[in-house]
Amino acid sequence: MKKLVLRWIALAVFLVLLAVLFANLGEWQLARLDETRQQNQTVLDNRDKPVVDHSEAMGDPVADSEQWQRVRLLGSYTGVQYRVKYRNHDGPGIEVLSVLETTSGDTVLINRGFIPKEQGKPDTEVLPPAPEGEVEVIGFLRRDERAKNNAITPRDFQVRFISSDAIGTSLGTDLLPGYVSLIESTPPNGDVLQPITPPEPSEGNHFSYALQWYAFGAIALIGIVVLIRSDLKDRRKAQRRAARLAEQRAATEAAVDEPVH
Repeated sequence: MKKLVLRWIALAVFLVLLAVLFANLGEWQLARLDETRQQNQTVLDNRDKPVVDHSEAMGDPVADSEQWQRVRLLGSYTGVQYRVKYRNHDGPGIEVLSVLETTSGDTVLINRGFIPKEQGKPDTEVLPPAPEGEVEVIGFLRRDERAKNNAITPRDFQVRFISSDAIGTSLGTDLLPGYVSLIESTPPNGDVLQPITPPEPSEGNHFSYALQWYAFGAIALIGIVVLIRSDLKDRRKAQRRAARLAEQRAATEAAVDEPVH
């Protein structure tokens, strides 16, 4: 019985830890749901606001709550461009990041758009040139992307994630924090680049995933009772079987010991 109790304790500890893990995963999914709802609300709050001059919205680090505000910039492109790798907008491809000097003297990163990868071919190495001369750009304000240093540091004018600080350091230029995702340009931006628009509000599957994790946790806890009951049932069966064998053995021994007349 002692070995059985120790087995129950070991199983209970394992299954309780498993249930705690599943509960934490459920909480994580609910936290992601809250984040998604906040992001959706930010999109709904900002995307249809009136367009403002970039000087009204840019200067300090861009907060999550400030994203997707439309801003207007006047200036000219410097000719410096970056290939932003491993992007996905309904399929893989790259984005083209250009540097714009505004008429007010600010230097700003402009994400000019997405180039989808052609099936069976590598991503294009040729970036469409930015319009020459003075341009008017209207786009969505975006915060700097967060990643490890090796992912935001430019190499051969290529990056994986967009960081105005890292790119400004590589250029030796002070860039305004964040960047602008272009939606309109005068003169035109070209037909190759697809503008990057705000995501459509959606809560995804986070709630259903959370319910699944909680259900797995409940199953783990119920499993403790099921396993103990199963062990007790098996033990009672073994005891009854042992009792029958003992009775049969006793009867056999009695028959053997009975005197013959």
